[in-house]
Formats: sequence, structure tokens, C-alpha cells
Amino acid sequence: MTSVWDLPDFDDHEGVHLFRDPKAGLTAIIAVHSTNLGPAAGGVRFWHYADANRAITDALRLSRGMSYKNAMAGLPLGGGKGVVLAAKPGDTISEAQLEAFGAAVESLGGRYVTAEDVGMSEASMKVIATKTRHVSGLPVAAGGAGGDPGPYTASGVYQGVKAAAKRGLGVDSMAGVHVAIQGVGSVGGGLAKLLAKDGAKLTLADVNAERAKALAAELGAETVATDAILSLEADIVSPNALGAILTEQSIAALNTKVIAGGANNQLATREDGARLHARGILYAPDYVINAGGIINVGLEYLGQGDQAEVEARIAKIPERLVEVWDESDRTGAPSSDVADSIARRLIGRG
Repeated sequence: MTSVWDLPDFDDHEGVHLFRDPKAGLTAIIAVHSTNLGPAAGGVRFWHYADANRAITDALRLSRGMSYKNAMAGLPLGGGKGVVLAAKPGDTISEAQLEAFGAAVESLGGRYVTAEDVGMSEASMKVIATKTRHVSGLPVAAGGAGGDPGPYTASGVYQGVKAAAKRGLGVDSMAGVHVAIQGVGSVGGGLAKLLAKDGAKLTLADVNAERAKALAAELGAETVATDAILSLEADIVSPNALGAILTEQSIAALNTKVIAGGANNQLATREDGARLHARGILYAPDYVINAGGIINVGLEYLGQGDQAEVEARIAKIPERLVEVWDESDRTGAPSSDVADSIARRLIGRG
């Protein structure tokens, strides 16, 4: 296995912690990118990877993204991420694995605060919380303030999509605007419902084709195969599934004016941000537009999670996007690079 220090996505991370508990069946990684602004906050995902390097790379990229996301959202939190490795595709995490992961989080003494991500649920957070207090996103009945961060992420993405439509398309209303949504889970599905209320024209795609068809029937939308959604002719393409989908090849095939969605790490490489910029496609940096969930769980952990404050913070997402786009226009730099530069200044790495 390649050394962690030699992986391209190692970015002077403060710590990369590997955990294994054979009795519980746990193999996990917790990557702490920065604690300059506060404890490293970021969710934990349960996922199957082809090899260990890919799992570590995911943790490195996601934790760095959380540093940037929390900084851009104005939260006094650093960035971290947990990854629990599934033995095979389709596995579900066990209670023993959750308890062992909770113990792993506790061993870091508060430097990392975990929350829900792919393959996890509010119930998962409740089990983890039996082993550590450094967890957020708990159901209200278990002492949390908001539970599932998905609807809050969807709300922020929705507001960001409207800002992107105004900037990139010159429209003040989403009525008739064609949005192609990749992934209709908690975030993409929530986004689709909000846009449908505004009269947007929607095309949906999801790896779970039946889920996409059911939502399309509910909203009066169309569906296409997942391998066709990115190249579909649409006003806005909104990625809301897994990351690294904007590659040299997929960018060349784009037939849209705007990319704005909630998926993490949409750009496969930094150069792909420049490719979007060169094509004149307006890009909403993912960790800026999708900050609604971490705003909710972060404020919950900090004891500031009343609904009014959460909504007020999420409502500032379009302002931050406009700040990024304005600087991109002034400097000629891709919006992805501009967002990274602002975030790095905020975490003391400018």
C-alpha cells in the first residue's frame, strides 16, 4: 500500500487514524484535516471500496472538504471525516461496528465530531452516541436538535440553485427552468420537490431506477438512465450522488450552462474546475452550496441549534456563492480555485 503521505490528496492533514476491531468487524479511518477553527466536524460513511487506498483517499478528500465547508459556512469548526469499510457491496452496518466506531471517536478526545453520512442513519448516530458524546445529528427523541441533516442540505442546495439560475441564466424564477438531477435520495429528492413547487422542468436519474420513477410520477418529471443525466441538454445539471463525476470526459460532454448540486467532491481533479471555467459553465463549488446539513448538526453540537439560527445561516449560502463568483469574474480564476483560496485563508493556510 502506498504511504498516506504520498497520496495526492494528503494535504498536511493533522491526523489520519486507522482503526480495526476484529471482534466487532470494524475497519475504519478517521481523517482530521484541520482543527484551527475548532474540533474537526464531519460525517461518517459506511461504504465498500475496491482497496484500502481508495478508502483512505476518500477520507482525505472528504475531510479537507469539510474544513473548507465549515470555514465557508462561518462555523467555529474544523474538518474531519470518518469512513467505515463495508466487506462487500450492499452490506449494512451492524450495531457492534457502530459501537466500536463510537469508541474510536471517543479515543480522539473531542478532536473529531461525527455525524450522519452515506450508509448511516439517525438510528446509527444514536448507537454511536452510547460510546461517545462527540456526535451530532441525533434524533430529537434522543436529545438532538434536528436529526437527519439531509433536508437542511437540500434547503441550502435549493437556495444555491436559485442563485446559480439568476447568475448563470439571468432568471429570477425557476418556472420552466430545466434542471437535470443526478441522485434523488434525501438531498436530491428534497431538492426536486422544492423545485417542482416552483414550476421547474425536472429530469431525474438515480442508481435506484424505481425510486427515480416513483418520484418522477409524483412530481410530473421525466427520468433518464444514470449514465445519460450529465450529458442531457438542460439549463442546470445538479449532481446529488457520489463524487468525482466531473472528469475531462464528462465535462466535454456537458450540455448545460450551470452545475449546481449537493454531491461532495464533484470535481475528479482540480484541473476539472478549470475545464468547466474554460467552457463558460457556471459552477457552484460543492462545499459552499451543500453546507446546510453541517450547519444544522454543527450548531446542534455547539448548543446553538435553534431552528431560526439554522435557517438564517443556511440563507447565507447564496451570498457566499455570489462572493465566490464575483471574485472569479474579477480575477479570471475558476470558481473552484477561488473558493479553495478563500477557505484556506479562513483556516489559516492562505
